[in-house]
Amino acid sequence: MTRPLAALILSLGTLPAIAQERIPSHCIALAAGPARVMPAALTVPEADHVLLRFLDHASFAIVAEDGTFAVTDYTGYLGTGDAVPDVVTMNNSHSTHWTPTPDPRIPHVLKGWPEAGALPDHRLDLGMMLVRNVTTDARSWGGSVRPDGNSIFIFEVAGLCIGHLGHLHQIPTEAQYAAIGRMDIVLVPVDGRVTLAVDDMVQVVRRLRSKVVIPMHWMSGAGLQMLMAALSGQFQVVETGLNEMVFSIRDLPAEPTILVLEPRWLD
Repeated sequence: MTRPLAALILSLGTLPAIAQERIPSHCIALAAGPARVMPAALTVPEADHVLLRFLDHASFAIVAEDGTFAVTDYTGYLGTGDAVPDVVTMNNSHSTHWTPTPDPRIPHVLKGWPEAGALPDHRLDLGMMLVRNVTTDARSWGGSVRPDGNSIFIFEVAGLCIGHLGHLHQIPTEAQYAAIGRMDIVLVPVDGRVTLAVDDMVQVVRRLRSKVVIPMHWMSGAGLQMLMAALSGQFQVVETGLNEMVFSIRDLPAEPTILVLEPRWLD
């Protein structure tokens, strides 16, 4: 089910005509392929908007108005339908966040960890969507540090900055915060155990100053409840009951808001 954010907390104004190129975002950062195959349901009904669909765990579909289609934390499975994104990101070399055998029809597969000693440094311009990354250190199962082992992927689309924090294990440094920029929408892992502790994640969320926070990486759901409780004094909490929503820069909430989406694979 698709419903614009305005249907929950704000009303939309008059929309402009269809844009011919990507609306510049206000991210401040230092740092067209083959025909796509996508489910008919993944369409953006209005100009200058972006559709965000929670698929599962840490995977989201992000769709621009022209149909440019990205999937985060791609594991090789999107659902029962045939779908070929323009780009997939895989922030961490772990089975729930990547696959060693992506669909060969996908034009752009962006890995978020070093390979052969080379740091991942992505800045992919797809016209209506720009995809870039900022690396952070990751923690191995044994507790050691894997330098630059995680990527925060940032999607600039419809004038919005959408940040996927990935498998975040560290509070970003000042240089990393500068490279990330200010996020309008941030997708936040909230398990509180495997990724950052909830108190530390709250610190990161506040620093990014996002108007919309969408929890992911729930695990048992306890971390989700802890995050909502920790931020309830400063953030409005909306349990949408939806698996996807449509956003624009014009209908972001006036106050910071946690929007809880329900995961659902593509049909």
